[in-house]
Amino acid sequence: MKWRDYFSSISKECQFKAPATESEMSAMKDTLKLELPGTLAELYNETNGVSGNYGISFIWSTEQLVRENVFCRTVHQHDKNSLLFFSDAGNGDLFGYLIVNCRIQSEDIYIWNHEDGSQRVVASSLEKFIEGWVTGEMTV
Repeated sequence: MKWRDYFSSISKECQFKAPATESEMSAMKDTLKLELPGTLAELYNETNGVSGNYGISFIWSTEQLVRENVFCRTVHQHDKNSLLFFSDAGNGDLFGYLIVNCRIQSEDIYIWNHEDGSQRVVASSLEKFIEGWVTGEMTV
């Protein structure tokens, strides 16, 4: 899939960064001790983050992904069944993939509620998440 084309087919407001470098991808993997899901890695190979109008971030840069995940793991001391966050809802809630036994085993996208720590599936894939989130069809 061409991720830039996919985003652009959903919204003309998307802004793209240069692709993530090999060193940025390696640093992310090394710091988080985790392999990215294939679809997210493919997206980062095309663009190191996607934003919309008014500073909305649809997909974080690799730098923000590392920063936010390290912060969450430190502050919230997530257990082995935590999430790999890659985007936020703008209200404190975060979107991510479920990590089970140090691996991402599903394409499901979860939302983590910052108020009560609950998590639930909001999309069956990164593609469905992007479609729902960018168009506003998915709400939190």
